[in-house]
Amino acid sequence: MRLLMWHVDGFTAEPTTRGRSPVADDEPQTVTIGEGLVVFVAAEAVDEEDTTGVEQRAVAAIMQTARQLGTQTVALHSFAHLFVERLATPAVARELLVGMEARLKEQGLTVSQSAFGWFNRLDLRAKGHAYSRMARRV
Repeated sequence: MRLLMWHVDGFTAEPTTRGRSPVADDEPQTVTIGEGLVVFVAAEAVDEEDTTGVEQRAVAAIMQTARQLGTQTVALHSFAHLFVERLATPAVARELLVGMEARLKEQGLTVSQSAFGWFNRLDLRAKGHAYSRMARRV
């Protein structure tokens, strides 16, 4: 799994067009956060071999980054185009995102997730400090 994390002053993901995924959200909602951490998530085919471990490592990386930045708000955004050669199946990617959201909430964070399987109009206002953009592979 690849994570691209942005520390933002604001983020909105507005669903515009349904993609081809058979597991796309039926009733997509616009997601908006103020100050927080936006995590672009790309699930890879290799993640299917250990979904629990991948999910745990992703949550640990997000928690560490959120603590470092002093934020309690996270938006997860499925992003299948982070230079991944072989993507996980849409069903596995969605399962991982749902699991990550639940685990992050258990840790006390406020978490939202953009519409899965939809193209979104994104509005992102990134902060401009040294740690405002981080990439991780877990």
